Amino acid sequence: MAAGMKRYEKLVHDIATAIRSGVLAPGEKLPSVRQACLNHKLSPATVFRAYYELENLGLIRAQPKSGYYVSSHAIKQLSAGNIPPPGQESTTVTISDLVFSILGSIKDQDTVPLGSAFPWPALFPLQRLSRSLAHATRDMGPAAIVESLPPGNHDLRRQIARRYLMQGIEADVDSIVITNGAFEALNLCLEAVTRPGDLVAIESPAFYGCLQALERLQLQAVEIPVDPVHGMDLDYLQSMLEKRPIRACWSMTSFQNPMGVSMSAERKQALVELLTHHQVPLIEDDVYGELYFGMQEHQPAKAYDKGGYVMHCSSFSKTLAPGYRIGWTLLPPRYKREVERLKVITSLSTSTISQAAIADFLKHGGYDRHLRKLRSCFELQQHQYLHLVARNFPVETQVTRPSGGYFLWVALPERVDALLLFQQALAEGVSIAPGPIFSARHECRHSIRINYSKPVDASVEQAFVTLGRLMAVMQP
Repeated sequence: MAAGMKRYEKLVHDIATAIRSGVLAPGEKLPSVRQACLNHKLSPATVFRAYYELENLGLIRAQPKSGYYVSSHAIKQLSAGNIPPPGQESTTVTISDLVFSILGSIKDQDTVPLGSAFPWPALFPLQRLSRSLAHATRDMGPAAIVESLPPGNHDLRRQIARRYLMQGIEADVDSIVITNGAFEALNLCLEAVTRPGDLVAIESPAFYGCLQALERLQLQAVEIPVDPVHGMDLDYLQSMLEKRPIRACWSMTSFQNPMGVSMSAERKQALVELLTHHQVPLIEDDVYGELYFGMQEHQPAKAYDKGGYVMHCSSFSKTLAPGYRIGWTLLPPRYKREVERLKVITSLSTSTISQAAIADFLKHGGYDRHLRKLRSCFELQQHQYLHLVARNFPVETQVTRPSGGYFLWVALPERVDALLLFQQALAEGVSIAPGPIFSARHECRHSIRINYSKPVDASVEQAFVTLGRLMAVMQP
């Protein structure tokens, strides 16, 4: 049992996972309370509490004098092989204008932020962070300004290195460079290994920040399809590596944004071995890696890096302190000097106070306890949002069911244009992320990404009613 998880919560998690993965199908009967007590060695009160919680989530229903059943309206999961491969030509990326127009929509406090890329701020330990900030300010000496220059605050890098070691990953403190969030780390890594006009293998659909980075650096995108169940198509990637002079690969191997899919350990290892064979660096975006559900943590692809080709990037923006903008990259020796040089000439330094505050929190603030609470919250809310999708969206809708993170990728009927839906929903106070912002070719026109980090309240429920109503009147 995961640390801090109560017995009834463990049963809720196991049954919810079975429903999410399709092991328990819509309409299927659950074991009786008596049988569940025997199967799991639990008391009737514990099983009743778990079943009651699953009812509240909309995952099961009680049928008088018959028992408990999986809800018949449970929505269909987006299946493997659902994403067609992109064309084999490289693409010049022009995405910024579309992204900026959509990012602007989440600034309105009266808009329900289903399209936001950021976690709901009220879920973070802001008071405890404030105390760490006060400690850092009080204890900071004049030399701290110089000590926080690249590669960054030594105490912070040591705390990050310890977390790598907890995952079984060798991490020298001197191999870590602190950055202004993970996005700067990713951009620095990409710039360090490419020149304008180079080809970069990216996911399709992809994190729109990746597309913006390619556009800024005048790089060509080679899109590799992402399967909603297995992740990046490694066979397709191999064929592109053999045909095209690809200089780098940018991938989010755990809880990929926007689809939420994670590659298995075996596929992560195969990805690293394939790129190492071709001597192509992997820029690994791992900002959601610690937001896994249940007991099994997700190791990054970096764990399989034997040849020194994986540039691992992450941050505390999605797990602890979005506004502090503290990220980092763990670098092989062959890339460290160039990345550090680019950091100096790009932004010189990351906030001295923020670095010291996060270091203090990692030492004294109960970061792992906070993470357990955050993961549990996201898992609960995913079930609630899936229920809202099933209750309000067209019956043809399909959706991913990630095992971590806080995004759902929703495939809508072909009659629903995601950009039109975005515009109409925004006029009624609801923000969504339309599929075309995740494609170098502006594809995915019938898909949207939904952020489920905001706890369900009346505004969220009404937002789904609004989306369902707008889609219902769209014509083919």
